[in-house]
Amino acid sequence: MAGTMRDASLHFIRRYHNSIAITGIGRKLSSFRFRTLNLLPPDSRQGRGNQRYNHNVNLHCNGRPFSGRPADDGSTKSTGTGAASLSDGSLESMDFTEPKRWSRGGGLFDVSAHIDPTAIIESGAVVQAHAKLGPNVHVSSGSVVGPSVSIGSSTRIGYNVSLQNCSIGDFCIIHNGVCIGQDGFGHFVDEQGMLVKKPQILYAKIGNHVELGANVCIDRGSWRDTEIGDHTKIDNLVQIGHNVVIGRCCMLCGQVGVAGSVTMGDYVVLGGKSGVTDHVSIVSKVVFYPRI
Repeated sequence: MAGTMRDASLHFIRRYHNSIAITGIGRKLSSFRFRTLNLLPPDSRQGRGNQRYNHNVNLHCNGRPFSGRPADDGSTKSTGTGAASLSDGSLESMDFTEPKRWSRGGGLFDVSAHIDPTAIIESGAVVQAHAKLGPNVHVSSGSVVGPSVSIGSSTRIGYNVSLQNCSIGDFCIIHNGVCIGQDGFGHFVDEQGMLVKKPQILYAKIGNHVELGANVCIDRGSWRDTEIGDHTKIDNLVQIGHNVVIGRCCMLCGQVGVAGSVTMGDYVVLGGKSGVTDHVSIVSKVVFYPRI
């Protein structure tokens, strides 16, 4: 049986790997139905007493049953009454535009993104839907600019950077491995004693002339946006929690940790390995050194 299913899987990959129908429908379906018996070669349907194996799982597309499978030409042949297909207009509103290759650098971008002609997107980088890249922006290989992310002019994005739910100002330097805009760490205990995730639905806003060292992590906000003020410089391996607001011209040295909902004024300095607990307010021009 294991050999038969392996042959069926290889047969499926060969015939349907590039099928537009499978790729398109798969993004909207709550479950799939594949008639594996129909995918098996005739000689592989035998075995175990000529038993016929038909593994079916119910599928619904936009509330209607779907009982078709992709044909070799990429169309969808449906059987049964009320079956959805790619040709009956039920999927016309779905946008599955393939990304295009940017001429300056060879990276991929979604056609809905707004990219200045002077921007560079290196090969291996991806700019997703409705993102905005200003003049002379440079996105290095391996980086992902998520949906609706905004990057100001002359900002350089290093290698393997992840940007989502955020905006970045002008003339910033984002070093390798930085992650901005991911969910913050917020949970509560419900009535059953289980940990439940708090909604993290806001953004992270990075000002102008900000420099973020390698592997800095800045979480998106939950009840207010996370903000980094203009001209602030942050060293490697720094964690900024959700809802944190940092003022202008601050310096955060390596391995600093700032817990959620902290408010910092301007020209604040945090020495290496300093830690700030949550919901603390720090006035301007304060210098912190870690305890040895």
